[in-house]
Parts: sequence; structure tokens; C-alpha cells
Amino acid sequence: MSRVDQLYKQRLADGVLLPDPAQAEAVARLDQLEKALVGSQGWFGEKKHEGLYLWGGVGRGKSMLMDLFFEAARVREKRRVHFHDFMLETHAFIFEWRKLTQDERRRHPAHVRGSGDDPMPPAARHIADHAQLLCFDEFHVNQIADAMILGRLFEQLFDRGVTVVATSNRKPSDLYKDGINRQLFLPFIKRLEEELDVVELKAMRDYRLERLTVAPVYYAPLGPEADKAMDAAFARLTAGAAPSPDTLEVQGRKVSVPQQAMGVARFEFDALCKQPLGAADYLTIARHYHTVLVDHVPKMITDQRTWAARFVTLIDALYESKTKLVMSADAQPDDLYPAGDGAFEFQRTASRLHEMRSDDYLASEREHTHREEPQPK
Repeated sequence: MSRVDQLYKQRLADGVLLPDPAQAEAVARLDQLEKALVGSQGWFGEKKHEGLYLWGGVGRGKSMLMDLFFEAARVREKRRVHFHDFMLETHAFIFEWRKLTQDERRRHPAHVRGSGDDPMPPAARHIADHAQLLCFDEFHVNQIADAMILGRLFEQLFDRGVTVVATSNRKPSDLYKDGINRQLFLPFIKRLEEELDVVELKAMRDYRLERLTVAPVYYAPLGPEADKAMDAAFARLTAGAAPSPDTLEVQGRKVSVPQQAMGVARFEFDALCKQPLGAADYLTIARHYHTVLVDHVPKMITDQRTWAARFVTLIDALYESKTKLVMSADAQPDDLYPAGDGAFEFQRTASRLHEMRSDDYLASEREHTHREEPQPK
């Protein structure tokens, strides 16, 4: 039994996944790619693909399958990264490279002879030197700055033998649809379709939505029953994946994520709203995780207005990006902050919390949050 297939069938045997022909077909494709990574032969016939592009509707299991593949892949230098963060890092590298002198560039580990002032070859070398397998989650293009560099960057990565696996809600031909100067982006789409095996995940069920709607997403009051329900929700939403901590970088700061798996993160209220976090931190969390669990939200009083203000900002970030929320609280939304500075404004947050429990909200497609590009200092 092959490695990806073995992991997938174990999840089926454990009852955390249900049999799905479309997922099984994608597993077979990923298995072939994993074997090709170990050997030196091409796969899928005579043409050697450099990876796989898995696309389909929300909640069909794309990220789960890529996680299985990433775990199984016998590659020493590999990286799984949210596409948004990858592009942020690439723009930052290019920005810093352009500030270097010619002597500094020649001494840099990513220097490419003959590249001159062009930052793209060293950017690609820097990426390839650290990962021969790149797994991208939520591959999308909606920024012209990304669209203008992707073609040349990926051409360099493919030429360096980097294997790319990506998940997306859109097929390649729909990337950067209606974008500015899209005609300049079309060669990249053509190269992407040539280098990657494009697979549509045609699963008929939205498993993520089913896991969200099978039980409530708001538990009050606090107590052992609410804690038990939150534990069950986290286990259900992560489909049996082992949770692990993570660290997000936000404008040079580190934000700790105590538990995360399968695009789901879990926090205590104290860690999110009693600490000096702000909109940028919450937006980063919303961008990284399609579902966020928040435990032990207290009923706040007048002198806890700072906590309440941060909670408002947190909910705004989750709501605007259509990130799903599961939480336990000491009271229903309208009673969480009934009096004090900002209590009137908190009514909008209470209204959003009610809406975020609705079937319409839980079924809505996530919005990709705006990215701030690196700015000159």
C-alpha cells in the first residue's frame, strides 16, 4: 500500500473521513507524484509533470488531501505554506534585494551569475535552496503586484526542478479573472497547466459545512458541558489530524497559535483579547485559518472595556473574511458586554455573532483579506 493511500485509508478506518470516490481519485494522483519524487522517472505517461494543482469547491477536502501528501512525501527539503504568506515573503525578498549594492549581491547566498539587477533569479534560487517541494494552500491571485511577477518566478522555480502542489477554489484559467492587464498573466496560466497535473476534486458534499452544522457553534454558559462540546467540535473539524502549535509573523511580531490542524485554530479568549493584539494580528489569523475556535469568552464589565474592544476587532476580522467561528461564552451575545464604554457599538458585534451562527453564514465562501505590500522605510 502506498504512503498517501495508507494515511487516507487509516482516516477512513478511524471513522474521521467518509468514503468519497473523488477524494480516492485525487489520492491516487498524489500517490503517483509522491513515488515520482522518490524516483527519477516521469509520471502520468511520457510527460513529466512538476506537480499537481487540486481545485474544487469549498469543503471538499483539498487541504486535507494536501496535508496527507505533505506528511507522506519522502523529500528532505519541503515546505507547506499559505500562498498569501509565500507572496508576502517573495515581495519582501525582492524589496530587500533591490537595496543591496552590487558587492552585497555578489556575496549573497542567492546570487545568480549573470542576473544583473534582475531580482527574480536570486528570489527563485533563495526559494529553491530551501525547498524542493512547495505545497501551497489557497492558491489565488487578486493583486496586480503578484500577477506581474508570478510568471517569471515560477518559470525559474520549474527550471530549478521545484515540485509544486497547490490547492485552490478556482481552476487555473479563472485565476486573476477580470484583473488589470490580465493578458500579461495568461502565459503564466499556460505554463502552470503545462507543468502541473490539474485535477478537479468533484466531491459532491461540503464536508466542512457538514462538520460545522452537525452541532451548535455557540455554547453558553461556560462549564464542563461547554468545554466538552468545544473539544468535540475541534476533533470533528480537524478530521482526526493531530493538532500542533504554530507561530504567525505579523509585521515583525510573533503571534502564537496554541493548537491548529486542517485549517482550524483554537485559542483561549485570554490569549486573544487580554494580550496587546490588534487588527493586523486578527486579520492574519483570519487569513490563515478557515475556522477559529475561541474558548471561555467572559461576560465583560465596565472596567474590562479594553478586552471588549479587542473582541470587537477580532469578530470584525473573522466576519469580514467569512472565517467560521465556534466559541464558548459565559452569556448569549447580547449580554456579553451590556454596559460600559463602547457598549452601544458592541451591539453590532452581538448582531454579527448571531449571524455567524446562521446556516447562510456557515455556508458562505471565504473572502481573501487585503494584503499590505512592503513599504519603503
